[in-house]
Amino acid sequence: MAYKVLVVDDSTFFRRRVTEILNQSPALTVVGDARNGREAIEQVQKLDPDVVTMDIEMPIMDGITALKEIMAKCPVPVIMFSSLTYEGAQATLDALDAGALDFLPKKFEDIARDRKEAVELLQSRVRALGSRKASVKRFSRSNLSSKSTAATPSKFIRASSFRDKEPVETSVVNKPFRESGKKYKILAIGTSTGGPVALQTVLSKFSANFKYPILLVQHMPGTFTAAFAERLNNMCKISVKEAEQGEILKPGCAYLAPGGRQMLIEGSPTNAKITITDVHSSDMVTYKPSVDLTFASVARLYGGDVLGVILTGMGADGKEGCRKLKTKGATIWAQDEKSCVVYGMPQAVTVANISDRTVNLNEMADFIQREM
Repeated sequence: MAYKVLVVDDSTFFRRRVTEILNQSPALTVVGDARNGREAIEQVQKLDPDVVTMDIEMPIMDGITALKEIMAKCPVPVIMFSSLTYEGAQATLDALDAGALDFLPKKFEDIARDRKEAVELLQSRVRALGSRKASVKRFSRSNLSSKSTAATPSKFIRASSFRDKEPVETSVVNKPFRESGKKYKILAIGTSTGGPVALQTVLSKFSANFKYPILLVQHMPGTFTAAFAERLNNMCKISVKEAEQGEILKPGCAYLAPGGRQMLIEGSPTNAKITITDVHSSDMVTYKPSVDLTFASVARLYGGDVLGVILTGMGADGKEGCRKLKTKGATIWAQDEKSCVVYGMPQAVTVANISDRTVNLNEMADFIQREM
C-alpha cells in the first residue's frame, strides 16, 4: 500500500512539481495539497496523511507555526523545504526543533547532479518517513536559548516515537552497561536524517569538563553547518564550532564537518589537525561530508583509541569507516532502532556485526561520559 502524502506550498508550480515527482513512485501517492499553513492543518486532520512536505515561508500562516499546531493536534512525519541561506538554515533548524523530521532545499539542483538524482532523492526521503507516523502523546518542544540549559528527554521525544513497521533483527544483545576501562583519545560521531535533534540531545548533556576532542559528521548543506554549529554551541556546556582548515584538535571541543566538503584528520595523536578538502581521490564518495572518509582518517591516526558512534540516518555512510576503526581495535556504538528517526546508518553497522553496543538516544550521552 502506498504512503499518503500531503504537499504544502504557496506556489502552484512547486506543488505541481513535487506532486508529479512523488506520484512517479509506486510507494507514494499525493492525496491532497495546501497553499498555506492554515490549510495544511485542516488537510492533515481531514486526509490523515502518512507524510507532509511543508514549505517554511507561506502567507496567512507560515510552515513552522503550522508544524507546531500539527504536532500538537495530530502528529505526522513532516519534511520541510527551505532556501539555502543563513536565514533559511535558522528557520529549518527551528522547524526541526518544532518536530520536523527532515528537510530539503527548494532548489533540488543544489544537492543533486541531475534531475534523475533529484527525483530519486526526494522520493527516497519521503518514503523513509512514510512508515514513521506518530502514535504517541503530545509533547512540548520549547526552544533552548542558553549554554547552561540542558536538553530534556521530552524536548526530543518526538524523534524517537517513529518506528519501522517491520523491525529489523540485529545480533547485538545489550547487557547492563559497564565501563570497559579502555583508554580513548577522541570521540567521533556520524549521522544524517534526524541527526540535528539527535546531536542536540547528546551534546547538550555533556559536562563542561569533557576531556576529549569530538568530531561531528552530519549530512547537511554547506550553508547550514555554520548556523547549526552556532546553535549547538549556544545550548551546550562544551564548545562546538564548524571545523576550519588547519585547526589543532583541542579537548572539550566538538568540530562539525562543513557541509559540501570533507573533513580529514592528519598529523599525530598528540598534535592532530583538521584538513578540509573539496575533492577526494575516490569517485565513489556520495556524501559531502562523508562519515566513511572522516572515520577512515581517524582510524589511520588514532588506531584503536577511538569511540565511534553512529546515530540516526538514511543509507549506510559510516559502515566502512567504522569497519576500518574496528580493525584497529576501536569501540563502535550504534543508536538503537527504537529511538532512530531513520534506522539506516545504525542498522548497516549493527547487522554487519561492527557495532559493539546498541544504545538508546536518551542514554547515549550518559553512556559516552561513563565510558570515556
